[in-house]
Amino acid sequence: MKELAVLNKYFVKYRKHLLLGIVFVSLSNYFRVLQPQMIRQALDLVVENISLYQLYDGFEQQNELFVNLGQTLMFFGLLVLLLAFMMGIFMYFMRQTIIVMSRLIEYDMRKEIFGHYEKLSLSFYKQKNTGDLMSRITEDVSKVRMYLGPALLYGINLVSLFVFVIWSMVSVSLELTFYSLLPLPFLSLSIYYVSNLINKKSTIIQQQLATLNSTAQEVYSGIRVVKSYVQEKPMSRFFAEQSEDYKLKSLDLASVNAAFFPLMILLIGISTTLTVYIGGLQVVKGNITPGNIAEFVIYINMLTWPVTAIGWIASLIQQASASQKRINEFLQTVPEIQNTATDHSPIEGALTFDQVSFVYPDSGTKALQDVSFQLKPGQKMAIIGKTGSGKSTIADLLVRMYDIDKGAIRIDGKDIREHDLSKLRERIGYVPQDVFLFSDTVSGNVAFGQPDATQAEIEAYTRYAAVYDDIMELTEGFETRVGERGVTLSGGQKQRVSIARALIKKPDIVLLDDCLSAVDTTTEQQILGYLNTTLANKTTIIITHRIYSLLQFDQIIVLDEGRITEQGTHEELLANKGFYFDIFEQQRMENLERQ
Repeated sequence: MKELAVLNKYFVKYRKHLLLGIVFVSLSNYFRVLQPQMIRQALDLVVENISLYQLYDGFEQQNELFVNLGQTLMFFGLLVLLLAFMMGIFMYFMRQTIIVMSRLIEYDMRKEIFGHYEKLSLSFYKQKNTGDLMSRITEDVSKVRMYLGPALLYGINLVSLFVFVIWSMVSVSLELTFYSLLPLPFLSLSIYYVSNLINKKSTIIQQQLATLNSTAQEVYSGIRVVKSYVQEKPMSRFFAEQSEDYKLKSLDLASVNAAFFPLMILLIGISTTLTVYIGGLQVVKGNITPGNIAEFVIYINMLTWPVTAIGWIASLIQQASASQKRINEFLQTVPEIQNTATDHSPIEGALTFDQVSFVYPDSGTKALQDVSFQLKPGQKMAIIGKTGSGKSTIADLLVRMYDIDKGAIRIDGKDIREHDLSKLRERIGYVPQDVFLFSDTVSGNVAFGQPDATQAEIEAYTRYAAVYDDIMELTEGFETRVGERGVTLSGGQKQRVSIARALIKKPDIVLLDDCLSAVDTTTEQQILGYLNTTLANKTTIIITHRIYSLLQFDQIIVLDEGRITEQGTHEELLANKGFYFDIFEQQRMENLERQ
């Protein structure tokens, strides 16, 4: 129960539901326990009147006695039905409180986990499988809800019913109560033993289920690669092997439960047998009535499901504990990027990198080493370099996906960590190299950058990104759903939709990370023409492998293995005849060949 202790805050929050649930369970069981007592009185009445009925054999009073006895039994029958009706009403209300409470807590848990996921740093997601994350917020939360709802409900019901039943039994005969409940300690020992097995097996099953989810998610996301490499059958075999492993582990758990439940039924049967035998001896001695035996048998059978449910409840609690442990692992993960600032002052766009060094925490790769540059508000800078030289890392650091190891990053002369994180990211328009579109309409994806944008604004910015005509050729225009990760669009279309999404924010700082790599020359010129005019007063950093002659840059830096090897204007770098000059000449020759 240690892992489940974290849920106590929800019990406090929904204490009204919990307390009312306990009251309704108690009232339901109170009316339930009264029914055997009515049956006992009716049975005793019949037994007592049998000899009297036989005594009047042949007399007219016999028929009158029969009618009166029948009416009395009818009264007891109606009384039992009334008690059953009252029991049912309160049973309905107990489900409307405790089960509803479990659903409300489930909602809160999923919201809390999702919110915590959003706070976690980028390095966390590089180390975790998406399928595992999904498993914890779906399957694990569902397992915990079974503890919060059914397990709690039947646990309270078990305690309440035991109190009422044992009190009623002891008030009749302490000796008969002792023998009737004698098998229960053996039941408790078996529950203790089996619950430990269930806990271990449940943890293994949940881990395997997370592996299954991860495999399925990767195959679905990478279905193009799977199909293009004709790997459907091998992937199916791999998934089947994992499914077989999950099946065997689940069957192993089921075998434990299958052996456990018959054992409990056997012990309940022994209790019934002892009740009839010992009760019969007590009747002979005159200590109890025949109706008391019937009453005790009903009590024992009344306890059959709650006692049987002990194993089921134990199983649910153990599974919930295993699942909550997995959830706690994530909830206890502290985000590396902390927002401690509350300054919401406007951002003008002055950028300073002062001897910045950075090593990726998840891989240990040294990405930047003593990188320094300055940009005044409205200035433009291009970052050029080979793959893996650290270009994209600069963009990630500017939006604080990571915090630097050494040096300082300042925006408007203030350390980047002193800016409110949400405000900082809100004022930066970032188009990452790995373009991501949501499974939504084209309009929805563009408006993601500015949720209150009008349709006219959405269309205007898609024109700026040179993707308007492409969108209008789609079957439903701007209302066309682009599929998961924008699968229905081409690479160039996705890049341009992503550019429109960033620009519609009307940001103060614009970061474009190789976002024109998949567009043709004509479209590139159209987009650059817009960027040249509209971004005139925006601080802009363009990360690229190419040289854009249509854009005038105030500063250009060349990165190699995380260090700045060249820095200056276009003319200065050409005069140096270094890496930048080689790229420029190579690009010029390619353009001549195309002409």
